[in-house]
Amino acid sequence: MTQQMTQESRSAVRALFILGAVVLAGIGVVLGIMLLVDRDASSNLSALLYELIGNDAEAQALRRGGGDRLVAKLILAAVALVLGVGGIWLFYAGLNWLAERFSPETRKRVLPWVFVGPALVLLTVYLVFPAVSTVIMSLTEDDGIGNYGKVLTNPDMLVILRNNLVWLVVGVAGAVGLGLLIAGLLDRIKHESVAKTFIFLPMAISLVGASAIWRFVYAWRPEGANQIGVLNAIWTSLGGEPVLWLQQEGINTFLLIVILIWVQTGFAMVVLSAAIKGVPTEIIEAAALDGANERQKFLRIIVPMIKGSLTMVTVTTAIVVLKVFDIVNVTTGGNFGTDVIANQMIRQLFQFRNFGQAAVLAVILFIAVLPLLIYNVRTMRRQGVGS
Repeated sequence: MTQQMTQESRSAVRALFILGAVVLAGIGVVLGIMLLVDRDASSNLSALLYELIGNDAEAQALRRGGGDRLVAKLILAAVALVLGVGGIWLFYAGLNWLAERFSPETRKRVLPWVFVGPALVLLTVYLVFPAVSTVIMSLTEDDGIGNYGKVLTNPDMLVILRNNLVWLVVGVAGAVGLGLLIAGLLDRIKHESVAKTFIFLPMAISLVGASAIWRFVYAWRPEGANQIGVLNAIWTSLGGEPVLWLQQEGINTFLLIVILIWVQTGFAMVVLSAAIKGVPTEIIEAAALDGANERQKFLRIIVPMIKGSLTMVTVTTAIVVLKVFDIVNVTTGGNFGTDVIANQMIRQLFQFRNFGQAAVLAVILFIAVLPLLIYNVRTMRRQGVGS
């Protein structure tokens, strides 16, 4: 009996120890997040460590903005790594150990929430709550519901909506169409992987980086000066005068869409190429025996059989296009008739401080994207993804 009580006491102590470790790990993760959010965290943390070892001079220098900033950043990175990776591992390991203490039936119900619960909490805090707050803000800030009337009746807003529609039609058709064409053409060449690598490389570049690259392509210099822009160099070599391409209303939006197509084509090509390779060769060979040429085999057999992948790529690209902001902001800043909803939202929020109108634009963008998200999820479920 005494031995059994001792064993139960040890189990209770172990459970309390694990529970305490979980709580400490949770606190550590929260502190790690706070350190990352605070822009002065690296200096303050390093100063605190220097004070603990008695080096008050270096601590004061760091607090005044001086000192060795590299060491401060390295210390912050090390702390974030320990608290982030180690804390999260300890947190989940402790919760898993506690869940194992329950009966099999209870454990079966509790264990999934051990791993999904924290993610749901983070999604609620950083996604659901801001979304609901934005909708409320659009109805309460400034003129309240009148914000919708201001935005939707503003002539400049009609231009922005038109631009988004142009982006949606031309950008999606260009990226998906070109990706499908390249996937079909490269499917039978000898060095397929090498060619696909070059097509896919722009995907490794952020939209900001791609926009900076293409600003040089569209760059303008006065007549008589050396044209550093590729497009103007070609144009002037043919006898034309240098053109301010990004300021030419009517064509500048299409020139910006070219950047998106350049980046997104690689994604469409990779997905559609994999889908094409999944088409049974027996069906294609049977069509060839029936006298179908290459164009007929591609359009009437391959394309219908990869309809699911084609739809997924189209919807995913459409979502990217609707949220486009980086390209417009880096190249034209939304000037010269190139503004879009996302860029205007940022301008209203940070430049003009019109919180109500910025919230309205965010709601409009959310309403536009939401049906595409729902359709994309349903399409993937029908294909067995995530089911």
